[in-house]
Amino acid sequence: MILSERPKSSFPRRLAAGVCGHAIRLFARLVTAVRPVWQGIDPAQGGQRIYFANHASHGDFILIWSTLPERQRRATRPVAGADYWGKGGLRSFIGRDVFHSLLIDRQRNEAVRTDPVGQMAAALDRGSSLILFPEGTRNTTDEILLPLKSGLFHLASARPEVDLVPVWIDNLNRVLPKGAVIPVPLMCKVLYGAPMRLQPDETKTAFLDRARQAMLDLRQDANDKGEERA
Repeated sequence: MILSERPKSSFPRRLAAGVCGHAIRLFARLVTAVRPVWQGIDPAQGGQRIYFANHASHGDFILIWSTLPERQRRATRPVAGADYWGKGGLRSFIGRDVFHSLLIDRQRNEAVRTDPVGQMAAALDRGSSLILFPEGTRNTTDEILLPLKSGLFHLASARPEVDLVPVWIDNLNRVLPKGAVIPVPLMCKVLYGAPMRLQPDETKTAFLDRARQAMLDLRQDANDKGEERA
């Protein structure tokens, strides 16, 4: 069994993180009645995965993390911005201790060279699965899905043996819109698509187009199912 490394901390801090994580999962389910929809993938199947999803809210990775089976959840690290989740206080405790986030420095600083793909590849090498958002930032535009950044392609090239699972988070942008503090109770779904990998000789453009389309197909599935119920 592959186990991800956990941060070294005191027992009281680990206990507090566990209680906080349980409370966050419960709150997310109460507010959103979130329901995972697994399409073309067995949720109980083991192995490492890179979950890549649309990004419209700071709560996105919480819904993915909350809907994973416990075994996968314990080994899965959200990739998050250090500028938001790593500045100390409660937010840092939640990001580092509760979610065990892989914090990436998104600030371009010539004095400090960072290698986000290298950080993610190293986390995979240590046994973690990852949650990432290849749009690169929250989508606050009228576009359904922003163009995907090249990091997903470079990570798939660096670790071609790891499955990439497309994910579509449906409706969360209405639950927690930009600038909102109090969420609006609305039903959400997290749709998980069939795993994919980089194909031999597949170009960056072709791969990113295929990954983006896989996400859009899940969105369409969510809309179709909603119309059927209506």
